[in-house]
Amino acid sequence: MRTPFVVGNWKLHKNIAESLALVTDLKNQLAAVKGVQVGVAPVFTALHSVAKRLEGTHIATCAQDAYWEATGAYTGEVSAPLIADAGAAWAIVGHSERRQFFGDTSDHVGKKACSVLRAGLGAIVCIGEHLAERDAGRTLAVIDEQLAEAIADVAATKVDLASKLVIAYEPVWAIGTGRTATPAQAQEVHAHIRRRLAEKLGPPIAEAVRIQYGGSVKPSNAEALIAEPDIDGALVGGASLDAADFIAIVKAARTST
Repeated sequence: MRTPFVVGNWKLHKNIAESLALVTDLKNQLAAVKGVQVGVAPVFTALHSVAKRLEGTHIATCAQDAYWEATGAYTGEVSAPLIADAGAAWAIVGHSERRQFFGDTSDHVGKKACSVLRAGLGAIVCIGEHLAERDAGRTLAVIDEQLAEAIADVAATKVDLASKLVIAYEPVWAIGTGRTATPAQAQEVHAHIRRRLAEKLGPPIAEAVRIQYGGSVKPSNAEALIAEPDIDGALVGGASLDAADFIAIVKAARTST
């Protein structure tokens, strides 16, 4: 049984005070909720403060990105060991906005995933197609290319991939647009990802790795999405900035298991 994992990606929103106010609300209201793992990904400047506020809770602190080198002359970058030192337990890599605006390639995503895992963090690896690629019938081919490079070397990190690796399927055309893949569309891709994971990492790991869905997830569609057999939680964008909406999504994930 895979425990659903719901992570709120706050993107470039909320200063330290606002971040602490939100996680305090989440901490208080989700304390008794069982059967689901929860995480929040604040901006880097709030990472340490949020991690301290969440100490002793079941809510994990996640970073929104990580550079693949541990140290060096890389002005402006933040490495996985530094993220761990700030108190985070997970890092998101390969988000479509990193690919679109900051030049992250699938090769970069693979390097970042390995660096995150080697630092003892969990890696949430994002993959997903653009609308033109879906319309051209290339969804699964794009997923195959991105996934292959992202996980090419993760087995060499010698970590427990079943618990430390999460794949997030985020169709780019559904991120921040209000459009969402139907549960059937999402399940088709999630099942395909799990088959590819079985080929590359072995069936036991593939059955244990959680595959999140992301892309305009909100309280009104979360339960139907997460009820699908290969959808193991959500990577939530805009709805995670509102405590009530995010809590509703977390509870939907719990009740659908």
